[in-house]
Amino acid sequence: MILTQDILLKLVLAIIIGGVLGAEWEYRSKSAGFRTLTLICPGSTLFTIFSQVIGGAGNPDRIASNIVTGIGFVGAGVIFKGDSTSKVNGITTAAMIWVTAALGMTIGAGYWLVAIVATGLTLVVLFLFSLVEDKIDQANQLRKYRIVCLYETGYRTKSPPRHPRADARHLSKGAGLLIPPPKTPSASRCAQRSAPLRGD
Repeated sequence: MILTQDILLKLVLAIIIGGVLGAEWEYRSKSAGFRTLTLICPGSTLFTIFSQVIGGAGNPDRIASNIVTGIGFVGAGVIFKGDSTSKVNGITTAAMIWVTAALGMTIGAGYWLVAIVATGLTLVVLFLFSLVEDKIDQANQLRKYRIVCLYETGYRTKSPPRHPRADARHLSKGAGLLIPPPKTPSASRCAQRSAPLRGD
């Protein structure tokens, strides 16, 4: 087997696509960055090319079919559970590795246009969907704050006394936070309340 122009162009395109995806992932400071994804894409392309050559017309997927299995181990290595929270990290990075390998196989099989279009759609998902995800996280993120407010009962004031929860609601409203409705006020002048607040 000699290095033909077709194989060379496939490898160059695989390096370019892997580099573009890797640069975007490196910009976000993810664990699998520029060099990792740049190597995965042409590696998948090479396996696919040699699978067609070695397997021949009767069994062209002899090697390529194992790429999906092998890349799964690489993706599993970047998935981990956070120490302080129950959140699992690295799933998106593992999916990125999986997509990059699929693009490499697409190039190796000779579907150049499909690989280019799929790369563009992947970049759209990474850029635009991340903005949507940030908005969803801001709207649904739950934090716990302790707000201390004075309670004016037992003192002469021109305005009617307000419950500490009401003051807390007023303070949190400007920050776009939601606090549960106030309960029956206590007789204490100073109250400390811990309440879950939803927002950013």
